[in-house]
Amino acid sequence: MKKLTILIVLVFWKVGAQTPTIAIVDSLYAIGNYTEAIQQLEDLNENSDAVQLRLAKAYVASGDLDSAINTYKVIVLQNPNKLLSAIDYGELLIKAGELSSADSLFVLLSSKYPKIASFQFQRGIIKEKQKDSTYIAFLERTIEIDPNHQQALYKLAKDALSKRNFPLAEELSLQGLGINPSNASLLSILAQTYFNENSFFLAITPFEKLLELGQGNEFVHSKLGYCYYNENNFKDAIEQYKLALEYEDRNSDTHYNLGKLYARQGDLKTSETHLLMALLIKKQPVDAEFLSLALTYKLQEDYEKALKYFNSALEENPDNERALYERAIAADNYFKDKKAVLNYYQAYLSKYSKKGSEELIYLAEIRIRDIKEELHLNGE
Repeated sequence: MKKLTILIVLVFWKVGAQTPTIAIVDSLYAIGNYTEAIQQLEDLNENSDAVQLRLAKAYVASGDLDSAINTYKVIVLQNPNKLLSAIDYGELLIKAGELSSADSLFVLLSSKYPKIASFQFQRGIIKEKQKDSTYIAFLERTIEIDPNHQQALYKLAKDALSKRNFPLAEELSLQGLGINPSNASLLSILAQTYFNENSFFLAITPFEKLLELGQGNEFVHSKLGYCYYNENNFKDAIEQYKLALEYEDRNSDTHYNLGKLYARQGDLKTSETHLLMALLIKKQPVDAEFLSLALTYKLQEDYEKALKYFNSALEENPDNERALYERAIAADNYFKDKKAVLNYYQAYLSKYSKKGSEELIYLAEIRIRDIKEELHLNGE
């Protein structure tokens, strides 16, 4: 870096005084040597716009916001019609947290230039930072002036999504994407909107587009996996959940969904692995995970382990009707003592005969009748 700086200085030294110095400053700024650029500009001791603007930007780049604000303030006071400088000054005030001063400046600018949407947007940003709910009105005014203002559309769509106003979130997202189909922020809002509406087929396209744009992360992969799952595309669902695990391998929900998917695919050993991992990770009631694991063992005809995990599910949640019924089925296949099996079915009916699933109640009653007939025929 030092050799490059020396070379730049030597190249311009022979040309003259002031103009070469500005060129040197621009070169120093371009390579990120802000401290030396500032030194060069301060040594000039000149108040021209060209020098002062460069000095302000170098201060910003170096992180000296106070000096940058003071420099911009002088520029704007001396040249009130320099619109770009005023905008830079206002944005700098926001960045520095001087929100009242920034708001006052953008009030003046929006009064003078009522048809410039970005001034309304900046006021919205300021109000949002001040936790003033009127920021929404400024964002709405922004898109009234410029219906394609991407940042305002994103913030309004995000607010609509947070309030579960899905039709508005969809409308605003599509409005912005109509102009910029690669706006990752709006694609994310649109995908989440469809996902929250359970419109999983529609959510797939914006999630896939995010991946095409290199915006993959655990959230995108896991949500896309869930969408594929609900569309019975188990192969792609598994692939997305596996990619989600590359970002966070201790997400119990991801392991749980993979466990169910592998079971659907008939890969019961892999299903078992992921369901056990989900159980190890999760720190809240896990009756659903125990139930899925028990069902996996049931499919493997390992009824002893199935019984164990159906009981575990019921310990976690005594009101899990499916676990209580399936436990009876497992017991029916595991125990030779049909009187004992009868107790399992009756335990289910005693709790759910009046409030449970009609189908499960019917199946339990039929099996109880069959067992009683079998016991009667055997003289028991």
